[in-house]
Amino acid sequence: MNDINKYLGSEILIKSLLKENVKYIFGYPGGAVMPIYDAIYKYRNDISHILVRHEQGAIHAAQGYARVTGNVGVCCTTSGPGATNLITGLVDALIDSTPIVCVTGQVEASLLGSDAFQETNIIDLSISATKWNIQVTDIKKLSISIAKAFYIATTGRPGPVLIDITKDTQLKYEKFYYSKCCYINNFVKKNNINIDNQIIKLINSSKKPLVLAGQGVILSNAEKELKLFIEKCDIPIATTLLGLSCINKGHRLNFGMLGMHGNYAPNILTNKCDLLIAIGMRFDDRVTGKINNYAKQAKIVHIDIDSSEINKNVVCDYFLIGDCKLFLKKLVNLVDENKHDRWISLFNKLRNKEDNEVVKKDLYPEGDKISMGEVVACVNNFKKTDAILVTDVGQHQMIAARYYNFTKSKTNITSGGLGTMGFAIPASIGVQLGSLDKEVICIVGDGGFQMTLQELGTILQNNLPIKIIIMNNSFLGMVRQWQELFFDSRYSCTHLINPDFCKIADAYNISSTKVHKRNNLSEAVKKMFSIKHKPYLLNVIVDKTVNVFPMIPIGSSVSEIRLK
Repeated sequence: MNDINKYLGSEILIKSLLKENVKYIFGYPGGAVMPIYDAIYKYRNDISHILVRHEQGAIHAAQGYARVTGNVGVCCTTSGPGATNLITGLVDALIDSTPIVCVTGQVEASLLGSDAFQETNIIDLSISATKWNIQVTDIKKLSISIAKAFYIATTGRPGPVLIDITKDTQLKYEKFYYSKCCYINNFVKKNNINIDNQIIKLINSSKKPLVLAGQGVILSNAEKELKLFIEKCDIPIATTLLGLSCINKGHRLNFGMLGMHGNYAPNILTNKCDLLIAIGMRFDDRVTGKINNYAKQAKIVHIDIDSSEINKNVVCDYFLIGDCKLFLKKLVNLVDENKHDRWISLFNKLRNKEDNEVVKKDLYPEGDKISMGEVVACVNNFKKTDAILVTDVGQHQMIAARYYNFTKSKTNITSGGLGTMGFAIPASIGVQLGSLDKEVICIVGDGGFQMTLQELGTILQNNLPIKIIIMNNSFLGMVRQWQELFFDSRYSCTHLINPDFCKIADAYNISSTKVHKRNNLSEAVKKMFSIKHKPYLLNVIVDKTVNVFPMIPIGSSVSEIRLK
């Protein structure tokens, strides 16, 4: 007979998650997690389970939830294929610094290594895709492992962890005691920031400074401190794709996005500035272009919480390892007020050039075909100020990044480093559940939509009022663009023959509209936003021949960015 003070391992898991204030588990049941799902049923009034239609959907939903709330996203799957279906999301979360705790079931400990039904060595498979992972075969170590998982997922640079629990461990009894983890060697919180006086001198004396801001600013909630710093020093700023919403798009010092499809001025002037201050970003190749020609004329100061990113891609002159918020909070009190009118006027001149040669064509195209840019501009006209944008990967992602009106932080949710097609639909589920009072807009290409469209079932089952816009050009657009520009227009395997997306939406009881004429676009977008408390799908037939510019060709420097 069970001791009244003891609980099944499956219950200990759920009670531990409750101690970490987990509200949602995104998952899919199976044989190796049936005890866990029985415990979820028992505690259904305390914690909500969101039944996805594929395990990849579970982890992307958990990512969306984590990114918009700042809390840990949690997902649960069975062993074997259930666990391996998490790998893409784990890598995505690792590269994009998203705190996730994944719980996978495993065969009984006595069967490990025997190739039992649905046995997979998920620990070895996921070791390079996680910040930390562990297989629990001892019931006494279960709650301790969960506490460690949450600490590691959130300490320093956030990231995913995985806990693999054997089925027999789920069915054993043990007393429940939970203590939140506050310290692990090698995962120490760094709270002390010492700023070299030379950095202050460089900032005060610089004639042509440039700030590059990444998602680290958002993860450390340093948006206010960043704004105070650039305004006091009068320094122009550009952001990475994931850092876009850290500053209001309309701020006079914000000159847009860095990188391959970023804005003209910050890319060109990266190779003209005399001081480059990189805050919470990692100098990935899409930002730097050809490393050998990147900002050679500038002194570079790099602040990041992850020491492994320092001097990894770009060698810097000064670096600080620590929290962006603490750094900026201290820095703003040490630097002098300054003005850089001539330098900023050069940014404005180049921005005007981009406006005249690119933006006008994107937002006010000739002919009768709808452009992706004008769809995003139309969305701006009707969306709420704090609406959250979730994008998939491809041309529409870059167009949305360029033209969506970001005015609030944590309103840009996308797959950055891994570039995962199929991310947007499931991620928008987690985003909506993490911000029930907000408008969630999901912009997706016709290719990416078909990778995870089964998650419309999850949207249906939970009646989530997500507004989905398909940029439908019957092509894998970004690949087609490269084929046109660099492979002599040999469109190999990029043309799509698509189904009727509105009929698919109807099958999921989701209202929809198809738009293929410009005259109908504004009214259709307005109608979509007028539908409250229900999901909606807008299938927009866009020009399939349009390319995304500006563009830095692979192997070129940032200053070789093309406007056409």
